[in-house]
Amino acid sequence: MGKGNIKYQTPVNNNFDKFIYWAPRILSIIFVLFLVIFSLDVFEPGKSVQEILISLFIHNASVFLLAAAVAISWKREAVGGITFIAAGLFYTAMAAAGVAKNGFEWHMLTWFLAISGPAFLVGGLYLVSWRHDKPRK
Repeated sequence: MGKGNIKYQTPVNNNFDKFIYWAPRILSIIFVLFLVIFSLDVFEPGKSVQEILISLFIHNASVFLLAAAVAISWKREAVGGITFIAAGLFYTAMAAAGVAKNGFEWHMLTWFLAISGPAFLVGGLYLVSWRHDKPRK
């Protein structure tokens, strides 16, 4: 086996490289766990176990998709960048549809900032990580 068959990758060796590598991964896990918190409202007195399980599944459908994206994005940062930015755009569109239907209230802006803002941030960090790592691959 010749040297041409071996791929060399520069190790993560300085603080900036470590930050660019770990920030999107850690923040995406925190963001997914943050979204899980919103599903805790399904636990209400009088609901059957079946109703609670169905409600948990419905509330966490996006969480399952984003958790899969985190797993894939661990090695393919571009997937994470595209997926999280798309999730932020999707939530923005859903929020805009809600505003169009029900009218605007100022507290809705905090919902947008709390959900879409971190999704855009994580997506952007994944893209920076992908672009930063690209010359080494």
